[in-house]
Amino acid sequence: MNKAITDGVVLMPTPFAQGLDVWSSGDGTPGSDTYEGSANGAFVPADQDFGGALELLKTANTQKLRFMGETPLLPGCYLQIRARVKAISGNLPSVRIAGYAARANGSLVNNVAGFVPYVTLTTYGEVVEVSAIVGAGDRGGVDLVWGTEPIYGHFGIDLIGPNGGIIRVDDIEIVDVTSVFLRDMLSQVDVVDFGAVGDGTTDDSAAFDAANAAADGRTVFVPAGTYRLNSSVTIDSNVKFEGKVSMPTSAILVLRRNFDLPNYIEAFEDEELAFRKAFQALLNNADHDTLDLGGRKVNITGPIDMQATVPGQNSYATRRVIRNGQLEAASSNAWDTEVVTSQATYNTNNNKRLTNVTNIANIPVGALVEGNGVGREIYVRSKNVATGQIELNAPLYDASGTQNFTFRKFQYMLDFSGFSLLSKFVLADIEFQCNNRSSAIMLALSGTAFHVRDCFITRPADRGITSIGGGCQGMLIDRCQFLSSEDAIPVSQRTTIGFNANANDVKLRDNRATRLRHFGLLGGANSIITGNHFFQGDEVNNGVRSAGIILANTHVSSIFSGNYVDNCFVEWTNEQDPAPGFSSEFSFSALSITDNIFLSGEVAPWFSYIVVKPHGAGHFLSGVSITGNRFRSLNGTIDRAERVDTTFADLDLSRCKNVVFTENSFHAVTHQVESPAKVEFFQNTASDIWTIDMSDYLPFGGEALKVESVLPQGALRNGNNVRQWETPYADVAIGGNRDQIRLNWSTALRGRVQVTVRMDSR
Repeated sequence: MNKAITDGVVLMPTPFAQGLDVWSSGDGTPGSDTYEGSANGAFVPADQDFGGALELLKTANTQKLRFMGETPLLPGCYLQIRARVKAISGNLPSVRIAGYAARANGSLVNNVAGFVPYVTLTTYGEVVEVSAIVGAGDRGGVDLVWGTEPIYGHFGIDLIGPNGGIIRVDDIEIVDVTSVFLRDMLSQVDVVDFGAVGDGTTDDSAAFDAANAAADGRTVFVPAGTYRLNSSVTIDSNVKFEGKVSMPTSAILVLRRNFDLPNYIEAFEDEELAFRKAFQALLNNADHDTLDLGGRKVNITGPIDMQATVPGQNSYATRRVIRNGQLEAASSNAWDTEVVTSQATYNTNNNKRLTNVTNIANIPVGALVEGNGVGREIYVRSKNVATGQIELNAPLYDASGTQNFTFRKFQYMLDFSGFSLLSKFVLADIEFQCNNRSSAIMLALSGTAFHVRDCFITRPADRGITSIGGGCQGMLIDRCQFLSSEDAIPVSQRTTIGFNANANDVKLRDNRATRLRHFGLLGGANSIITGNHFFQGDEVNNGVRSAGIILANTHVSSIFSGNYVDNCFVEWTNEQDPAPGFSSEFSFSALSITDNIFLSGEVAPWFSYIVVKPHGAGHFLSGVSITGNRFRSLNGTIDRAERVDTTFADLDLSRCKNVVFTENSFHAVTHQVESPAKVEFFQNTASDIWTIDMSDYLPFGGEALKVESVLPQGALRNGNNVRQWETPYADVAIGGNRDQIRLNWSTALRGRVQVTVRMDSR
């Protein structure tokens, strides 16, 4: 029974935000003083715990707060008065629920208790909840037994004890809790009354269906026992489980009015099974788009094949959300990595395929591929045992021919790879507690807008989020924490990677990652990477550092802005190019790196924050903007903030176009480069040829390809110290490294000039 619902009785007091003129500092009776405009009570509109709150200064031995509204007291109805308070400053008082028991004429009923035992506040800022139940009957749990004489009450709290303290009070709540005491008054349908046996063997599906049909909004009650449901069952009303149910994998239990994980746990009495069945219902229930885990922690004993929980359903494109809980990898051999070695052939004509694969039946889909000429984050997307072929998520850069490959299948808590397509799926407010046993999430083979937000991926054994296909198209990762299990070991020994993506349009925003091998690898284009903080240092002096973000595409068309790159670097590579040499393409282009913080400490002098690593000859930079960044090295100076890694090939710096490297700040960086570079040059002896070396000023060891301006700084003078008015012409790309310019004058001169030189031809 709930009178607020059945009879429309108003129980809930007015929120403080609507005014304090209905909140009395006396008994709450008409004409009593209120806190409206009082010196010791004020409404606080924004409190970190309560939202809006009433702030009280205790000035009386018994400081009262009563709602002046007449809360009705009905026979057989039990009300709970609940208040949340916290001490802010001053003396710490005690607090109790209190009330004024009124007759119909407003007079006080004297022979009933007016308050309950107090609770003493002991800590500033700690939220303390006090409550009491009032009703006519003397039942267990009823704090204020008032009988039937009072017709209504004025309820609130008392502050007692020392004066001078300041407390805040959340909006006081009054709710009908009659159902706690009067189970026999509840509208309830028992499945046993409709033939359910509950012996764990007999199929009780028909009895559950009959009880649901008869309920007509009343609660369906499942008493103690084990109820076997061989068919799918939908319960449209509220349901209360004292017993448990068992079902085959194919059967679906839909709890339309109780759709959250805690209720499924009550139904199945097994957290992991309940999670599987609740997810199954989520994808087979049009009434709910969200599975609320209810703040519960679910111990998972092995990888969950999410598609296997919904047999016959291989694709799904309607928005669905799992949120609000913790998934924890329990100790189990099921998390062990599967390792298979096999011989296979790679041909760049089919650049995402391995052929003639031996032992293919034992190679799991989703396995990481390792071998000569294989880039990072290459996975088995699918396999065809009959033809001996494996499809990969991305090409290999230098693996042509036949060789032995190693395949490692990491184990993921949530494995969506069985879905051929999964779109508009959201994971929110979940901690994946991997315990250095498991990885967290493997995506579907294809799909758009997979969204992970406000999640913690804690201590993954190998990977955080893995894409083995196109399920990362338009993926969003927002405000997540990637917390490494490898904090204590040197960078060179770490193996864990936060995430990877193969497709385009990834949004990576406001995340934090700690001491992984790499935060992430982006193999697609058109990504937006903003507001992230990722750090990967160690305690090794002059230690190596690994890439934080890897851009594994030449024409990335991406924005990298407002990030905090801490003891790692941005690596731009084409390791997923089957023909890595330049051939009629855009080359390394369309990247903006702006307004980031780059910081390192105790690193080797050759460390750099932005590294371009071509895997084939002939590539160049085009349409690259690196502006407004802050480069700082602690406890040691580094040579450059940027460099080209020539392990496989160098850039063709003679072809660079539209490269802007300006307005950056450098601290403990030897070569403080820019393009266009503005350099002052002083020729101290008269000469008609001035050679200016730009090698210390142009980024990426660039060539001096264009002189934009030459401006004398003071007078130019000839050998006789006579001022001259001259304009030179410039020769560019001079010297063995083509990083010098030559100013040619009509006569021998000496003096100082400022030159502006570019490393590109625009």
